[in-house]
Amino acid sequence: MYTEERTTNNETLALAADSTSGSNLAFSEASRLIKPTLRRGSTGQAVKELQQLLFHWQYYFGLIDGIFGVYVENAVKDYQHRVFLLEDGVVGSLTWQALYSGAPDKPIQMIGSSGNDVKIVQNVLKLNGYYFGAVDGFFGPMTKVAVIQFQTNKGLPADGIVGKRTWHALSKLPH
Repeated sequence: MYTEERTTNNETLALAADSTSGSNLAFSEASRLIKPTLRRGSTGQAVKELQQLLFHWQYYFGLIDGIFGVYVENAVKDYQHRVFLLEDGVVGSLTWQALYSGAPDKPIQMIGSSGNDVKIVQNVLKLNGYYFGAVDGFFGPMTKVAVIQFQTNKGLPADGIVGKRTWHALSKLPH
């Protein structure tokens, strides 16, 4: 069981899990809630909420019954793939945040950036015909041109910077 505390304008401030349930807690900034970490075998209202969010994003079409089974786990993994998260089927704070926002929570990428997130950008753009360079994890001029072409095609501000809106648009592409 869990309880919610609300402000006078009805914003949810906290969600406390019953310590006897054995569930871990994770904080989701997007929803301003403390959410339980869910995995296969979890049950209850939080799982119903998860099922409703997955249904909203069109990843789950089963019963909203509060039971985290294989079908829910597979839907979670598919959603995690879409938003560039580790596809482990476990719903922790990053997955909750992405479920509430509909987008990955990734850092801004621009000229000079490097690392795995740049590789993700390059790979998605390459798979979708925008980028023709090496997937090397370095955000150079070729990556910037590809990002600008993608942004222009999607009606986004074409600044060559991968921010929240561009991450969101990239998450909708096949990858």
